[in-house]
Amino acid sequence: MRVLVSGGGTGGHINPALAIAGKIKKEDSTSVIEYVGTEKGLETKLVPKEGYTIHYVKVEGIKRKITLENIKAAFHAITSVGQAKKIIKKFRPDIVIGTGGYVCWPVLKAAASMKIPTIVHESNAYPGVTTKMLSKYVDKILLNFEESKKLLENSKAEISVVGNPVKSEMFELEKDECRRTLGFEKDEKILLSYGGSLGAKVVNATVFEMIEKEMLDKSVRHIHATGNGYWDAACEKFVPQGFRLSDENTLEKEKTTIKRYIYNMPQLMACADAVICRAGAMTVSEIAAMGKSAVFIPSPNVTDNHQYKNAKVLKNADAAELIEEKDLSAKLLSDTVSKILSDEKSMRERAEKVRKFAQPDCLDLIYSEIKKLTK
Repeated sequence: MRVLVSGGGTGGHINPALAIAGKIKKEDSTSVIEYVGTEKGLETKLVPKEGYTIHYVKVEGIKRKITLENIKAAFHAITSVGQAKKIIKKFRPDIVIGTGGYVCWPVLKAAASMKIPTIVHESNAYPGVTTKMLSKYVDKILLNFEESKKLLENSKAEISVVGNPVKSEMFELEKDECRRTLGFEKDEKILLSYGGSLGAKVVNATVFEMIEKEMLDKSVRHIHATGNGYWDAACEKFVPQGFRLSDENTLEKEKTTIKRYIYNMPQLMACADAVICRAGAMTVSEIAAMGKSAVFIPSPNVTDNHQYKNAKVLKNADAAELIEEKDLSAKLLSDTVSKILSDEKSMRERAEKVRKFAQPDCLDLIYSEIKKLTK
């Protein structure tokens, strides 16, 4: 089977694409898989690292405001379809799969016009502009959230809810075992907080204030990742307050650890009792897979405010807490976390509710849909 995969811009689009590609290779080692992205996206680093050939098209997102950049974006939206057709003609795929990001538009549009089977996977609760545009052309739309169906009522494609592809270890890691491995006490309360690989200004400022004013119970072990963009600020603030640099990426004082970046996220998340985080689709899916009590702080700076909509689905099901940036304060955040950590019964119930949003056999379901279309 020859498969062309596309998804770009952020890890939330790229990682599901790579997970699907990995599943195809696992099930059929003779498959040939190649990738289409843009030269500006994170895919330029992640895709070659996984060993896949990557092709590029020139396409850009259209801004909400009327700008000169939109004229350029509109031009690329048209010409990129022709570029994608050239890639498709040369590669001759049996199926083309997209996982979001504006690069999917020309690739799947071109494939559909050439009568090649097409699938688009939508990980967010509120389908993106690209998915909505493609819903008129693709054969199949695969969703992460059941709630997304009603927003695609005019789609000509067949729609199925399959979940979001996450690493299998997210379903397999055990809390007690991970705590033993990392040297944590079995019964201590552990809080994990982060705002993404680059970091989030408001999340960092709020968590820094919580740490500085010691707003959490001293028995709580707190691990916070600043992201690369805010590590220097953390060092400047906390080294004078008695935090020591245990290595070039870690500050420590008593039960508080501040890290530049978390490289063993699955293991640390398995250890945690509660998590403070953004609400990107991949983050939400990982929280669900591991059954964690989460306090979501959605980024307001994303298209269609989709992080808020992701978190709201879980909040409505009483499966997570949601604090918007406009309402965020160190006191509100610390009070919310303290309430979660003080109620064992509530944490167990929350774990059951949030796991209902996880789909352990997501990749099996996606592979089944691929096989149906490539018979």
